[in-house]
Amino acid sequence: MLRRRRPLLRTAAVGGVAYAAGHHGATKAAQQQQMDAQQSAQIEDLQQQQAMQQQAPPPPPAYQPPPPPPPQAGPAPSAGLTDEDFAQLKQLGQLHESGVLTDTEFEAAKQKILGI
Repeated sequence: MLRRRRPLLRTAAVGGVAYAAGHHGATKAAQQQQMDAQQSAQIEDLQQQQAMQQQAPPPPPAYQPPPPPPPQAGPAPSAGLTDEDFAQLKQLGQLHESGVLTDTEFEAAKQKILGI
């Protein structure tokens, strides 16, 4: 009787090991398929995000104040004014704009340079 059981035990052991190995392989394959599906979904999401970014208009630029108006041309240069006179007039204008000179002081200095 003992000799009969051994072949049965061997068969049972081999069958059990084969079942365990097959079950482990199937579980591993199912896990791999699930990971592949997750990765594919992530890649698809990233591609959709990139496509949305490319289609979306660029964000509006930050507020930028308008450029200053071009400087207005002064009186036409007369034959009696030199480059030095123009430099002094420009300096007077800057002092007046910054508030260092009052209107009356500015007019008086300008008339002096112009010889009026």
